[in-house]
Amino acid sequence: MKKQALSSDSSQVQPQSNLVKVYAAAVTYAVITGFSFLFNKIALQTAGPMDILAHRFTASFLAMLIPLLLKKTKLNYNREKVLKILPLALFYPLLFFGFQTFGLQYILSSEAGILLAASPIFTLILAAFFIKEKTNLRQKLSVLISVSGVIYVLVMSGSNLSTNSVAGIILIILSALSIAGYNVLARVLTKEFTNFDLSFLMLFIGFVGFNLLALGQHILSGTVQNFFLPLQNRSFVAAVAYLGILSTVVTSLSTNYVLSQIKAAKMSVFSNLGTLLTVIAGVVFLKEQLYPYHFIGSVLIIAGVLGTNFLGE
Repeated sequence: MKKQALSSDSSQVQPQSNLVKVYAAAVTYAVITGFSFLFNKIALQTAGPMDILAHRFTASFLAMLIPLLLKKTKLNYNREKVLKILPLALFYPLLFFGFQTFGLQYILSSEAGILLAASPIFTLILAAFFIKEKTNLRQKLSVLISVSGVIYVLVMSGSNLSTNSVAGIILIILSALSIAGYNVLARVLTKEFTNFDLSFLMLFIGFVGFNLLALGQHILSGTVQNFFLPLQNRSFVAAVAYLGILSTVVTSLSTNYVLSQIKAAKMSVFSNLGTLLTVIAGVVFLKEQLYPYHFIGSVLIIAGVLGTNFLGE
């Protein structure tokens, strides 16, 4: 049993110097993700969700081309490998960013961050079911605490809910489910593919998919010229550069690296550091108003997630 436990979590047998790199990458992911909601909100002031996604993934794809053009790395694909990565790309970036960007039209960025803090819970459940990552009673109770925090925020928000905000909440929860599915599947695929091969194909699919959808939308409405108009706005360009290069390329490479070293549930806990930064950024920069129930719900969610990850064997 002990040998099996060691093999299921490579962080337990790694030298200290390597663990520092792993957790530094995880923290980097959390910090960048935490401020991505702020830049999403800035971009939404100039363009619609689909245009933002198209320009975001254009920036990310161009950034990924640089090391290839400089011959710093090379790709190693065949038909079988591409087919294996396609389901991963469906969860991230297509579904995750799609649900997130549309959801941010309807609810506060800080509230979206709080709801996304539930993603480690979904990750733990999916990891237990699909890749047999085991949990004990204390971890299961921690899951219930986190879920109760999400339910509490939703119930307390009820008196202020409109049709649009309900749609936003549903979209953000679907986004959380998508990143959970990605965490579990990537935990398996990172053992088989290099970090760059995995990330490049994921972002290429996002680039093609979102640009086709955005241009198709403009062609149908006869507004193709409007697709490029946001690029004349400096704030939009800066926001898209952050979202495309840091919040897509860097986080993709960081996440795939971390998931190749530690369990999916342990990696997902770092999204809650991102939640804290999202809430702070929303209040400080966007002047968003938070109520006491937001803080109580956040404490329950984060406490449950910490228990889930640190009350194991």
